[in-house]
Amino acid sequence: MKITSKIVTAACLLIAAMGLVSCNKKQVLKLYSWTYYTPTDVVEAFEKEFDCKVVVTEYDSNETMFNKLINGGAKSFDIVVPSQDYVSIMIEKNMLRKIDQSKFTNRDKINPKILEKITYDPNMEYAVPYYFGAAGISVNKKKVSSQNYERTWNIFADPQFKNHASMMDDYREVIGDALMYQGHSVSTKNYDELKSAIDLIKNKWCPNIVKFDAEGFGKDFARGDLWLCQGYAEVIYGEVPEEEWDSTIDFFIPEEGGPSYLDSMCILRDSKNVELATEFINFIHRPENYAKFLDFFRFPCYINMEAEKYMKTTPMYPAEIMDKCELKNDLGDYLENYYSLWEKIRVSN
Repeated sequence: MKITSKIVTAACLLIAAMGLVSCNKKQVLKLYSWTYYTPTDVVEAFEKEFDCKVVVTEYDSNETMFNKLINGGAKSFDIVVPSQDYVSIMIEKNMLRKIDQSKFTNRDKINPKILEKITYDPNMEYAVPYYFGAAGISVNKKKVSSQNYERTWNIFADPQFKNHASMMDDYREVIGDALMYQGHSVSTKNYDELKSAIDLIKNKWCPNIVKFDAEGFGKDFARGDLWLCQGYAEVIYGEVPEEEWDSTIDFFIPEEGGPSYLDSMCILRDSKNVELATEFINFIHRPENYAKFLDFFRFPCYINMEAEKYMKTTPMYPAEIMDKCELKNDLGDYLENYYSLWEKIRVSN
């Protein structure tokens, strides 16, 4: 057996050298992305078409992802999916590779509206949009006696929700809500505007808020403990039985808009499979493939508009309500002002 194995190996090497066949293993594309963010059927279809293997490693926050990459992990992956503020940071730190636009043939599928929002990379040189989303407001219709509640972020000042309201334990989100309600940018560096937003949260909203929670609010809402909460639609809808959606959930993003996020696919500078990574990004944005991603989460169609005709599910909310949402941009050192003011709210609450 040993002799036979050596003969076969030698033959393979000889034939490969002659350019007739390759005895190498399949290429491996290493994707570093958010938990449950890439549908299995899309990955399997890519593997089949490109005769490769995709290895997905997941993370639960931009901070976790970034820390792993800068502490030696960058050479372990090909594609990463950071949010907009981290894309900006990673471009500045030369952590990303420019995307070969000649191979990004589905570039024309990207919604022009989203390109207007990505001021940090408007030509998609380093980052191709994957999903544009925002937290909104959910009201439990079964628990509210009056349906005449304010459909703005100031709903959290409504006393009928006292002790049954929650907001996310995320200072950029909560402060951003207050800033948008007052007509300011979610990334303002005007201290007076920031202080005014903090005062609104502390004096008007906090008296009705039972807790700040970014993880368990969906389950609490489904149990009926929360009648009002700020959070992502997919979390709320994911916890409430589908047959009760219409009778229980009133989800909306206020007319004034709100803070939003944009996750994008980026190729790391030290990627070992740049061409395959580019093919993957392009593959995702084939409309029929992107529709599978939207169907998986019941997300609205905003990034890749042509995907809508391939969708088989009804989105949790219409895409157009995202038009007024504003991306949370990197604030640099000024972020400390947001954090320090937020900590005073958290301690007092």
